[in-house]
Amino acid sequence: MSGFNKVVNSYDEAMAGLEDGMTVIAGGFGLCGIPENLIAQVKKMGTKDLTIVSNNCGVDGFGLGVLLEDRQVKKMVSSYVGENALFMQQLLAGELEVELTPQGTLAEKMRAGGAGIPAFYTATGYGTPVAEGKDVRDFKGRNYILEESITGDFAIVKGWKADKFGNVIYRHTAQNFNPMAATAGKITVVEVEEIVEPGELDPAHIHTPGIYVDRLIVGTFEKRIEQRTVRT
Repeated sequence: MSGFNKVVNSYDEAMAGLEDGMTVIAGGFGLCGIPENLIAQVKKMGTKDLTIVSNNCGVDGFGLGVLLEDRQVKKMVSSYVGENALFMQQLLAGELEVELTPQGTLAEKMRAGGAGIPAFYTATGYGTPVAEGKDVRDFKGRNYILEESITGDFAIVKGWKADKFGNVIYRHTAQNFNPMAATAGKITVVEVEEIVEPGELDPAHIHTPGIYVDRLIVGTFEKRIEQRTVRT
C-alpha cells in the first residue's frame, strides 16, 4: 500500500497483524454478504482466543462456523445461534462464551463504536435477561437500558465494488451489518468482487467512504445459499 491506495495483493497481507486474543467484527447476515475469504484466512492462520462480533456464526463448515472447528473462538457477541449445530453444542456445553444481543442493538453498538460514542440508552431488552447488570434510566415515563458500544482490533467486511482508495459499494441486502462493521475496526479489511480506478464510482452511490478502510482485496466468492427452497 502507498498513499491513498488501499489495495493488497494477498490474504496473508490483508490479515497481517491479527493475533491471539483480539476482537474481530465481521459483517454479514447469515451467509449473505459475509467476508468468506477473510474468514478462511483467519482459519488458515490458526489464531485463537478470538472474540468475534457478528450477527451469527455462519453454518457448520462455512463462514464463521469454520472457526469453531479448531476452537479458535473464545467468545461470540451475536444475536442468533440457530443455524449452526456446533455453535449450539459448544454454547450448551459451556465451552464457548456467548453474549446474546438483540439485532438492532448489535448494529447500533457497532455504529456507535465507529462514531466514537461510548454508550447509548435503548428500550430494547428492558425487563429481560438482556438488561441484567445494566444501568436503567427513565426517559419520559419509559425505561431504557445502557448499552456500551463495540470496537474491534480488526473489522472484516464484504463489499461488491470499490475503487483503489477504498470507497465501497455494497449490493442490495449484502449491506446488512457491513457498513457499521467497517467503521468500528482499528484495522478494517474489505474484500470485494471488483476494484476500479478512482473516479469510476458515482460518489452518490458510495456506502463506506475510503477513510474507514485500511486494506482492500479482490476475491472470488461461493455465495452459498443458506436455505434453498424450491417447488416440487
